[in-house]
Amino acid sequence: MSERPAYAFIGLGHLGGHLAASLVRNRFDVTVFDRDPAAVERLVGLGASAADSPAEAAARAGNAISCLPSPKVSETVLAGPGGLLEGLPAGGAWIEMSTNGRDEIVRLAALASAKGIETLECPVTGGVHLAAAGKITALVGGDGALYERHRPAIEAMCAKSFLMGPIGSAAVIKVITNMLAFIHLVAAGEALMLAKQGGLDLAQAYHAIVASSGNSFVHETESQLVLNGSYDIGFTMDLALKDLGFALRMGKDFGVPLDLASHVNAIFEQGKEAYGGGAWSTQIVKLLEDAVGTDLRAPGFPARLETWGG
Repeated sequence: MSERPAYAFIGLGHLGGHLAASLVRNRFDVTVFDRDPAAVERLVGLGASAADSPAEAAARAGNAISCLPSPKVSETVLAGPGGLLEGLPAGGAWIEMSTNGRDEIVRLAALASAKGIETLECPVTGGVHLAAAGKITALVGGDGALYERHRPAIEAMCAKSFLMGPIGSAAVIKVITNMLAFIHLVAAGEALMLAKQGGLDLAQAYHAIVASSGNSFVHETESQLVLNGSYDIGFTMDLALKDLGFALRMGKDFGVPLDLASHVNAIFEQGKEAYGGGAWSTQIVKLLEDAVGTDLRAPGFPARLETWGG
């Protein structure tokens, strides 16, 4: 049997479920917990074990990974009743893959350190479809030796990983990458609408942009979901606004004017008001479709990026 560490995995949503599945597929010993029984059942079907609480999962495994929707939930899972700190042994590790602000992850890591638990922050970037394929990128903050110790598990979930510096460093770069993604998404929508109203074939316009200096990762991926009409990116307006909020707060803290990010945040506030916080973030382009009175559709694009072969 391998002497690799075992892990509790808490949070099996759109992203976490795929990350945990990659660990299981790579033959790590994984104990899972989620409030959604169906999500737990899916992972158990792949070979994971189930626990009744984060504390129980952590006690069994000795190390824990979490992938959760907000700092408030992360704190509850870490330090609340039945949380990870009740189960993790001294010397165990907490690998936090949720997106947090810098101040939040520094504070949560201090709570863990007071109990003898070491922390790696390990948010990921690239989208749910890359997580499903084990090709997502990890942005890591924390001690270098701790990173090396848990690198096999990180590399089982992620094709690339970057150690950015001490705790808090990964939060900064993750918020930056998400800020860029939302700016690019709004820009891609405007570009496609100009193409549509200019009388161009939208599929051909899509491919021309991909081959141009104006291309972006977001255009290559999320524009396909707009052109299909599903918008199904697996990431919500509320989550986008959470991350943009982190970016704007960092802008104030660091003395950096973020004019574009501020404008895009206002657009996402409009999107939430129009379609609800649970709507897919890609539906931000629908604001423009509704304003112009036409949709952006073209044949041959997938409803979900998991089905994309490009």
